[in-house]
Amino acid sequence: MLDSKLLRTQLQDVADRLATRGYQLDVARIEALEAQRKTVQTRTEQLQAERNARSKSIGQAKQRGEDIAPLLADVDRMASELDAGKQELEGIQAELDQLMLTLPNLPHESVPVGKDEDENVEVRRWGTPKSFDFPVQDHVALGEQHGWLDFETAAKLSGARFALMRGPIARLHRALAQFMIDLHTREHGYEEAYTPYLVQAPALQGTGQLPKFEEDLFKITREGEADFYLIPTAEVSLTNIVAGEILDAKQLPLKFVAHTPCFRSEAGASGRDTRGMIRQHQFDKVEMVQIVEPDQSFEALESLTANAEKVLQLLELPYRVLALCTGDMGFGATKTYDLEVWVPSQDKYREISSCSNCGDFQARRMQARYRNPETGKPELVHTLNGSGLAVGRTLVAVLENYQQADGSVRVPKVLKPYMAGIEAIG
Repeated sequence: MLDSKLLRTQLQDVADRLATRGYQLDVARIEALEAQRKTVQTRTEQLQAERNARSKSIGQAKQRGEDIAPLLADVDRMASELDAGKQELEGIQAELDQLMLTLPNLPHESVPVGKDEDENVEVRRWGTPKSFDFPVQDHVALGEQHGWLDFETAAKLSGARFALMRGPIARLHRALAQFMIDLHTREHGYEEAYTPYLVQAPALQGTGQLPKFEEDLFKITREGEADFYLIPTAEVSLTNIVAGEILDAKQLPLKFVAHTPCFRSEAGASGRDTRGMIRQHQFDKVEMVQIVEPDQSFEALESLTANAEKVLQLLELPYRVLALCTGDMGFGATKTYDLEVWVPSQDKYREISSCSNCGDFQARRMQARYRNPETGKPELVHTLNGSGLAVGRTLVAVLENYQQADGSVRVPKVLKPYMAGIEAIG
């Protein structure tokens, strides 16, 4: 969440910056709540001081043999008024806190201003899309021809937006995930983690999915116990490793990577990418998370993005990098790069990774801090996350970019050790 001091001291500037994201901050409501809070707080403090003085005078009156009943009644009245004032103050603060949880992060000054994805800025491209001398098939046709990619059976089991993979395609999917994990742990310095797939609400609030995006989550209600949520990304479980912690500066940077299934309800995605594996309720992802000192986070974002790019480069898949504009960034990000891989059947680039610097936005929600060695005081860390990569979408890209005229698919060179040397499938 944002620093509450910013709203008290730079409210209009915050409103203007959020407006570039398409978010209209209710300035009047915040000003009214702040004014009300100050009034009640001042009244409560005055009442407390008066009550303290009156309590002191009771002892003095008692020593003089005076009737203290009126004074006691006055102190009791003040105590009741104090309790009412404190409750009113708590109510005002609770409303302010709830409002703060709904505010997106402020975009960094380097983020291009724009309304939507059409105003994202291309930073670079890598590789050249292949020209095919035969009719290109999409990944659904390529996978279904041998029954290795089966959406009909998946629908029988679970409904729409699920896939059943079998045989060589299931093996290729596993090979991709293992290759990514090996690359990030062996060459990029990440620590592999195996995390829970079910988390409780505080973890999702910490990384920004709750309360705003509850409809996008799969929730398991438990009578008499805290509800569970299926993770929408391992970002949630990995980032929350440091929730409530005060880290030693020597521990930073922390770099975690995990391969997990991800579960999303895809609320609001009706009619979009209904064919194939681009947008599903369950998919696998290799997620990278970094926890760093504040002055290192933008350098870390470039490194994180390069780590994700390396996967595509080794797979020899053409891609481009976009700097997302203010209107297209995710809720918790202060700056984001999207990687888009070339999908031949669609004749365009499609998102395969988002790499974001969240600054101290998530850390403030989680109370994740480190002890600054110069001041000795706890300060908020900065958090970053990125897909390295979405495994299903990478499978889509491999199937389509490595397809051959007979419908078979060549195995990328870098994956052959994970596929027992198999040259092609199909």
